[in-house]
Amino acid sequence: MEIKDFNYVRSQGETDAVSKTFMSSVFSWMFAALAITSIVAYYFGNDVSLTSTLVNELGRLTTLGYVVTFSPFAFILVISFGFNRISYPILLLLFLLFSAVMGMSLSFIFLQYTAGSIYGTFAAASGMFGLMAVVGYTTKTDLTKFGSIMFMGLIGIIIASFINWFLNSAGLDYIISFLGVLVFTGLTAYDVQKLKRIGAGVEYGTEVASKLVIMGALSLYMDFLNLFLFLLRLFGDRK
Repeated sequence: MEIKDFNYVRSQGETDAVSKTFMSSVFSWMFAALAITSIVAYYFGNDVSLTSTLVNELGRLTTLGYVVTFSPFAFILVISFGFNRISYPILLLLFLLFSAVMGMSLSFIFLQYTAGSIYGTFAAASGMFGLMAVVGYTTKTDLTKFGSIMFMGLIGIIIASFINWFLNSAGLDYIISFLGVLVFTGLTAYDVQKLKRIGAGVEYGTEVASKLVIMGALSLYMDFLNLFLFLLRLFGDRK
């Protein structure tokens, strides 16, 4: 997800302080969104009355089920392309609504995988994400070229997933999932480093900075979520 860079002249000490404050806000909103997603997914996945609003007795999606499945893409498009036109409160509201809708969409995993494997995979994804976030924040190595390679890998995964939608190959699905884990593990470090640099250049406290916080939270939220889902596809115990 493209996030614009804004640069302001300040001392190194001020730069470090602003960057830390910016990153703290990014992670706070990311964790808030993940909490909303997790709670909504749990209740919709474990409450029969709520699940029935998404899937009928024949196991087919209801109208709401289709809306929940595809609307997250619309949210991302609106948030991304409306960055310059949408005010901060509206952007924040869209982000929180997006996280709730994602929770409804992710509730389907409780129909496919055992609860134990879901919780275990979530813990594993959290550990991997945290480790790579630390690497991205502390490394002195420029990860720009590495990030470009990861984006190329992401495009490859999207293309391969589209092809496998027709082939329905278990072997190809395993390869896609394995590559997905590698790509989003790498993107986590890259995005954290990129956001750290952006945070060092923004004028914190302005609406632009506040909106960049939300965009950064969305980027890391998607990194974590995709890492979790690819790990679940690899190691999750199906019902």
